[in-house]
Amino acid sequence: MSISNSTGSSLRILVADDEDRIRKLVGDFLYRKGFEIIEAADGSEALRIANEDPEPDLIILDVMMPVLDGWTVLSEIRRKSNVPVILLTAKSTESDQLGGFRLGADDYITKPFSPSLLVARVEALLKRGGKISENRRVCGDISIDDIAHVAYVKDQPLELTPKEYNLLLYFLENKGVALSREKILNGVWNYDYFGDLRTVDTHVKQLRSKLGEAGSMIVTVRGVGYRLEVK
Repeated sequence: MSISNSTGSSLRILVADDEDRIRKLVGDFLYRKGFEIIEAADGSEALRIANEDPEPDLIILDVMMPVLDGWTVLSEIRRKSNVPVILLTAKSTESDQLGGFRLGADDYITKPFSPSLLVARVEALLKRGGKISENRRVCGDISIDDIAHVAYVKDQPLELTPKEYNLLLYFLENKGVALSREKILNGVWNYDYFGDLRTVDTHVKQLRSKLGEAGSMIVTVRGVGYRLEVK
C-alpha cells in the first residue's frame, strides 16, 4: 500500500550516495511506493538539499561520500533539523553504528542490503513521525482514503459513483499491472456479474474524464485491457 502525507501529496525522500547504481536501486523501489525522489551524489550536494525549504521528509545518507562524508553531513543537519535520517553504509562494526546513533541517525542499514527492507524502514520512520496517513493509497497525483471512502487528484476530492470509486481503487491496488477486461470485471463487479465487457470501457472512460489530466495515467494496453501507470 502506498502512503502520503495528510494532503495526499507525495513525500520527498533524499537519497544521497556517490554510487549511481545505489541511488537508482533505492530510488526505483521508493518511487514505486509513491514517494518523490531527490538525488545527491556527494555530501556537499546532500547538505545543500537538506537545507532547502521545504526540507526533505526523510534522508537516506551514505557515510563514505566525496567532498563531505555522511558523518559531517548528519552533524550539520542535526544542528537545526530533526528530519529522519537513515544511514546506509558498508561500515558495519558496532562502534560505527553507535557513532551514527550518537550523531542523531534514526536508523542504520549496512550494505549489501535488501531494498524492500529499506522501504519498510522508511515507512516505519515516517509513520512514527506522523508524516503519513496509513489509510491512503497513492499513485502520482491520485490518492484514495480508504476510511473516508474519498478519492483525490492532488488535494481535490472527486465526485465518483460507487462503481467508479471501486474501479479506481482496483487500479491503485494493481498499479503497473496490465489488467484484462475480464479481470477488471471480476475484480470490481464480482464473478456473479454476467454483463457485457464493454461496461468496463464505459466506466474507464467516465473515470478518466473525472480524473482530468491524471486520467492519462490509465493507459489502454492493446490486446489486453488497461493499466494504471506509475509516473
